[in-house]
Amino acid sequence: MLDRALSWLLGGRRPTASHLLLAPSAVWLTIFLLLPSAGLLALSFAHNGPYGAVSWTLGLQNYRRAFNPEYVPVLLRTLVFSGGTTLICLLLGYPLAYYLSFRAGRRRGALIIALMVPFWTSALVAFYSWMIILGREGLLNAVLRRLGLVSAPLALLYTPFSLFLGLVYFYLPFTVLPLYGSLEKIPRQYVEAAYDLGAGRWSAFRQVTLPLSMPGIVAAVLLTFVPCLGDFLTAELLGGPRYYLVGNLISNQFLMAQDWPFGAALTCLLLAGLVGGLWLYRRWEAVA
Repeated sequence: MLDRALSWLLGGRRPTASHLLLAPSAVWLTIFLLLPSAGLLALSFAHNGPYGAVSWTLGLQNYRRAFNPEYVPVLLRTLVFSGGTTLICLLLGYPLAYYLSFRAGRRRGALIIALMVPFWTSALVAFYSWMIILGREGLLNAVLRRLGLVSAPLALLYTPFSLFLGLVYFYLPFTVLPLYGSLEKIPRQYVEAAYDLGAGRWSAFRQVTLPLSMPGIVAAVLLTFVPCLGDFLTAELLGGPRYYLVGNLISNQFLMAQDWPFGAALTCLLLAGLVGGLWLYRRWEAVA
């Protein structure tokens, strides 16, 4: 009787059952997402008082300050590094995802596990390892000097190269996995039909595989570009103070400057941009 009652209740045939199924996740999201976001939004309108105290004199001064010209280079630099990282990850990730889907065969499982290895270690440990490799007295410079390719150590750390390297290293799996999922869903009969109709490999890819994998490309772009906008650890450890990003600016407002209202305003603007991008993607997906 209990089994039949649970089957009837959770079978989804009545609205009450659907509400019960959604209740745990709804409570969780309300407590740990909606309420903190509402608090952050309210804090963004407050005023920073003496010694970091928050004065609840509400106004738009933090948002006006966020659009100050002195912060424009930080925003542009963030967009450049996020967009460049997304592009590099696509150029590297699409061939890898294509190989995993169409060519890997029995090696597919092992290669997917190897792709997930970066997630098995702490990001902090990985970035410190890159600092050791890229330092002036690091492993890479030692190898180059031993081979006679350079006469003096190269400045590889705290450069755009090191920052791009760290971002691509960390976010490449975010690009490959949705691409692989999209390519894996493409019916192989469509590609074979293109071959039967006289299409070559490139024509079949351009006219069949690439259009059908477009949802995976869009998802990969979002999953790579959106986290890059808020990244601060990679820029802090591998980019240095010369390559300050929006994530570092927000982190410093909360932890160093003790200007929580201004940090909250920057966070709300960043979230608004991300939500707007997701909304545009949903609109594009509905039209497509």
